[in-house]
Amino acid sequence: MTGKLRLGLNIDHVATIRNARGGDHPDPVRAAILAAAAGADGITAHLREDRRHITDGDIDRLMAEIDLPLNLEMAATEEMLEIALRHKPHAACIVPEKREERTTEGGLDAAGQFEQLRRFVNRLREADIRVSLFIDPRNEQLEAAIRLGVPVVEFHTGDYANSSGLVQKDHLEAIALGAALATKNGIEPHAGHGLTFDNVVPIAAIPQIAELNIGHYLIGEAIFTGLDASVRRMRALMDEAR
Repeated sequence: MTGKLRLGLNIDHVATIRNARGGDHPDPVRAAILAAAAGADGITAHLREDRRHITDGDIDRLMAEIDLPLNLEMAATEEMLEIALRHKPHAACIVPEKREERTTEGGLDAAGQFEQLRRFVNRLREADIRVSLFIDPRNEQLEAAIRLGVPVVEFHTGDYANSSGLVQKDHLEAIALGAALATKNGIEPHAGHGLTFDNVVPIAAIPQIAELNIGHYLIGEAIFTGLDASVRRMRALMDEAR
């Protein structure tokens, strides 16, 4: 698989800044609209159980006000399933979620939670929502995704992003091998977590990967350069890698 690599902007941390003080500013929906103009191909938002950043109202407005596809990150809970089925976003990415974590700490244990996940995957697919599983690039997790029949997996790139040298090279190889195996089995591979201007190019150069979802870093850079410049620079790096 080659061609344009899609960029999904995760707007969670625009909402984090808003919620730190309360009120309506900064507006994550405005960020989504600006990101679209700067070259983003989709918007990702994680509606957490504790609503620490994105809120139900944000999801309502994103569905009503943006033209880009919305990728709803969600835990495998009855509450989130009901919300997804009610809104019917373009995609739903099932992620692990722990109340005490600052951010997602790793991939979903699709192998260990296979029976629980099967019902969620089936319900979402019946509603014509494109289902993705956020997993580590390990064979047992990818094999579970294949058995579940999901059309997309998103590989957790946090271990790659947080390492260096030969260790980072090993993590990169695991992602590349996972992407090749996913594609061979009819699954579209995506990737995300911890990607920056400095480490994105090797991931973006993996030919099978179709989409990168990036949030915290781009929102952080936007403080210094503006969101338009932040998204455009990432878009350029991704394009050059291809």
